[in-house]
Amino acid sequence: MRDWVTQQAGTRVHGTTRDLPLARFAIERPLLARLPDVPPVLAVWSEVKVHTDGHIVYKNALYSVPFTLVGKQLWLKVTDTVVQAFHRHELVATHPRLRKPGDRHTVRDHQPPEAQAWLEHDPQWCLAQAREIGPACLAVILAMFNDKVLVNLRGAQGLVRLREKHGDARLNAACERALTFSSPKYRTVKVILDKGLDGQPAATAKATEPADTYVNGGRFGRDLQSFLLH
Repeated sequence: MRDWVTQQAGTRVHGTTRDLPLARFAIERPLLARLPDVPPVLAVWSEVKVHTDGHIVYKNALYSVPFTLVGKQLWLKVTDTVVQAFHRHELVATHPRLRKPGDRHTVRDHQPPEAQAWLEHDPQWCLAQAREIGPACLAVILAMFNDKVLVNLRGAQGLVRLREKHGDARLNAACERALTFSSPKYRTVKVILDKGLDGQPAATAKATEPADTYVNGGRFGRDLQSFLLH
């Protein structure tokens, strides 16, 4: 191979440059640098818009950026391991690359101050607040978390914050009423408080009497002809 390069390929006129390759190499050789110790990182660039929740989407995964950029156009530099967001050539966010559609990576500092405070109210905080409010409130929060903790976290946060407007006693009474009707939900408790129903005794659900079809010795409650006419 060396002989072929030095004696044939390198000494004949190149079809494109019209130069002798070895002569050109002799000119360029002093300018050549050593290869880097690590291979270059390949990246894909993509233009995206910041959604109202302060996240951008790439390959169906969500990444947060500073909330002040909502509605702005950003450029993403995406490698095999990292996603970087740029606004007017300035790096504004760096995230690990997510692979699963629907996954979300949120940096708390990217959220507005009120949202940061809200994010600090985790499930343990909600449970501690509920214990202070009363046993019925705690039971409602536990019921909400027994379903889907992350999905119902915002509702649980909203529920315990109702104490600020209505007080612990009313909130616990409203939770007790919601439990009576098997509806341990934020919306149910809020409606009870808004309508002032927390001060009323919960009505005992009356068992529904079985239809005539299933009593009187099992006789038919309707004429069979009525089915044939339809």
